[in-house]
Amino acid sequence: MSGDLKWNKILGAGLATAFVIIGVQQVTGAIYHSEAPEKMGYFVDAPEEAAGGEEVVLPPDWGTVLPTADLAAGEAAFARCQACHNNAQGGADGIGPNLFGVVGGPVMHRAGFAYSDAMGAHKAEAPTWGYDELDQFITAPARYVPGTKMSFAGIRDQQTRINLIAWLRSQGSGGYAIPAPDPARQPGAAAPAEGAAPAEGAPAPTEGAAATEATAPAAAPAAPATTQATPAAPAH
Repeated sequence: MSGDLKWNKILGAGLATAFVIIGVQQVTGAIYHSEAPEKMGYFVDAPEEAAGGEEVVLPPDWGTVLPTADLAAGEAAFARCQACHNNAQGGADGIGPNLFGVVGGPVMHRAGFAYSDAMGAHKAEAPTWGYDELDQFITAPARYVPGTKMSFAGIRDQQTRINLIAWLRSQGSGGYAIPAPDPARQPGAAAPAEGAAPAEGAPAPTEGAAATEATAPAAAPAAPATTQATPAAPAH
């Protein structure tokens, strides 16, 4: 008889423990209840176009920025590319193609590398990796070439991209010429549109200049034709 009571106590203790565990779970779930968010994760919006009222970022003036670029900083920036790319002359391709001589070279320059169809379509539109093309691609690869297999998020800091491109140019692309400085890409150098009001602080036209325009003689009238026109036939 005592043996039966022993097993009853063991079973009762097991059931009591199970009830306690289930009860704690229910109470805890009620206390710390949370609803799932409508959108999972976080969206980081980094638009290229400047919002209204913000300063417009001009494309780099390569003739000015490349000669003064920090090559050491560019090599350091390339460290984040080395997981996929090799830059040694004659080096093998990795997950991405070898980048030796890429600056100024043709798009899809590595024969035998399995480029994406998206890169093939891009090559038809922009066949050369010029400075502007590389800058836009490094900024946001998936946005510049939609469908590219390159999963790199991009480099948003312009000076970092300039340094990186300058360093890549030193790796087998030294013959690719640096363009002359472009005043249109220098801050504050854009000319106002025709008919637009002069910029704040710009000098207004002088009275003498206005007077000169007002008193300038009109163009001489055209000389009369020497050949008489044939009279028109009367209407019927």
